[in-house]
Amino acid sequence: MRYLFFIIFILLSNLFGFTQTKEELEKQRLEANKHILYTNDLIKETEKNRKNSYNKILLLNSNLQRRKTIISSIEQEIIDLNSEIQIKQQNINRLEVELEMLKKEYANFIYHSYLHKNDYYKIMFFFASKNFNTAFSRLKYYQQYTRSRKEYGLKLNETKQLLGNQLIQLENLLAYKNSLLDEKRTETSKLLAERNAKDDEVKRLIDKEKDLRKKLKEQNELADRLKKEIQKIIEEETRKAAELLKKKNKGVFQLTPEEKLLADVFVKNKNKLPWPTLNGTITGEFGEQDHPFLKGIKVKNDGIDISTNENSAVRSIYDGVVSRIFVIPGANKTVIIRHGNYLTVYSNLKEVYVKQGDRVKTKQEIGVVHTEVQSDHKSVLQFQIWKENEKLNPVEWLAKMKNG
Repeated sequence: MRYLFFIIFILLSNLFGFTQTKEELEKQRLEANKHILYTNDLIKETEKNRKNSYNKILLLNSNLQRRKTIISSIEQEIIDLNSEIQIKQQNINRLEVELEMLKKEYANFIYHSYLHKNDYYKIMFFFASKNFNTAFSRLKYYQQYTRSRKEYGLKLNETKQLLGNQLIQLENLLAYKNSLLDEKRTETSKLLAERNAKDDEVKRLIDKEKDLRKKLKEQNELADRLKKEIQKIIEEETRKAAELLKKKNKGVFQLTPEEKLLADVFVKNKNKLPWPTLNGTITGEFGEQDHPFLKGIKVKNDGIDISTNENSAVRSIYDGVVSRIFVIPGANKTVIIRHGNYLTVYSNLKEVYVKQGDRVKTKQEIGVVHTEVQSDHKSVLQFQIWKENEKLNPVEWLAKMKNG
């Protein structure tokens, strides 16, 4: 019986572990699909002007990455499923051997019981004893024999039932595996279609490579101007804080107790901070990246580019004080909010609802993202996080979006 219980425990443990992994992978695919649907809406917006769109390529790139995530998730689940099927098959083989052994042993019990079934034999079995102790031992043996026969009968039925359940579960696993294989084929087909769409878009744009390189150069110049402005503001904030607290300016923020508490709580919310837009998808990653299709070209980004819907509100990701608002031609309006010795930067706004010195709350709307109506109808927020003079990757600070 202990052996049987051990088998049941192992089966349930394996099944529970598989279910957890399955749920996680299914959730991952669901989130990726939501992201793709949202990005497709943004692609439709970029197609309003019927022009070749660099931003459309970035959005298609985002979809390709998500589609690869879906396929990878399916493949991982199939791998896990194959392991589960193998374990299930091994358990079934073990149970079949156990059942066959139980059948033989139970048949022997039944056969011996049949031979000694009459009451006369039972009486003679006891009275043939030489003494009382022998008779008592024979009584105990007979009771144990009867009890063992009942236990074997119960064990035989339990093993049959367990084997039947395992066979049903195996059939369900095989059916689910076939559905996953169908899903993988569908997703692979969509991936190829999206890749072809991106390649077609690249071909249309590659003829304008000279214009693209010129535009990229302009964007890099705007990024450098924004970076210099941010560094200038950081230096001023550092100097002002030192003067206010009557301390020497050592090139780092001098914080009041209130500002230090704000910064500490800001750090504790890492990976939990809300996004600066209600919806969006990342089309420009932090750091230095290869250009999507121009060979030998690197794209530098001090933050992340978030493509979102037209007229999307821009929100403060945490409590803080509006440190500066300024305009850079070509990059539109920028708002910088200070959270202790951390700064968040919201660039490419067409409208701003706050002014310098305002205290803002988490998720408070501070403006509206600008839309390039005349070019590729893109609405992109350039978002950065700084700790004094150190640039930080916003993705490591923001919570995972429902659609991204």
